[in-house]
Amino acid sequence: MSSLHGRKILLGVCGSIAAYKSALLVRLLVKAGAEVQVILTPSAPAFVTPLTLGTLSKNPVLQGFLKDERAGEWHNHVHLGLWADALVIAPASANTLGHLANGLCDTLLDAVYLSARCPVFLAPAMDLDMYQHPATQANLARLRQYGNTVWDSPSGELASGLAGPGRMLEPEDIQAELERFFLSIGTSS
Repeated sequence: MSSLHGRKILLGVCGSIAAYKSALLVRLLVKAGAEVQVILTPSAPAFVTPLTLGTLSKNPVLQGFLKDERAGEWHNHVHLGLWADALVIAPASANTLGHLANGLCDTLLDAVYLSARCPVFLAPAMDLDMYQHPATQANLARLRQYGNTVWDSPSGELASGLAGPGRMLEPEDIQAELERFFLSIGTSS
């Protein structure tokens, strides 16, 4: 049995061309027995649809603070942060990395991150120059200092045509990293 079986995974998906990979990641995690709840940043639906991710996760996709504005219903970021065994943000855009590193909180994903008591895993994805920029590198270093796991961005061809680091770690590799993590902590969480 997979070490992901029965685990509760929050998957944050940011606005990045790599967001198409999040559909495969959801499928792999669910197939391994995890319960997956997807949170999209405001720009993510331009790259991958809530319908796709909701169908694959078997859960409604969360996109903002409010469920039903007329009824005053909202998505409780504290509850979500307490519910999860892990928060995985893949792809993690430069914008979201900046928000998380600096405690900015204008999206549901930002609020869940700041409320989460579970381990946090980040899979950066952006173009080469953005990834190598000193501000992005400083944000990645700060996020590591906070105790988050930041997976290295593999080198390869990027959507812009440039080549180098900035690619999102492949979904199969993310699944393997999560399997190793949960295997290492056993059933203690």
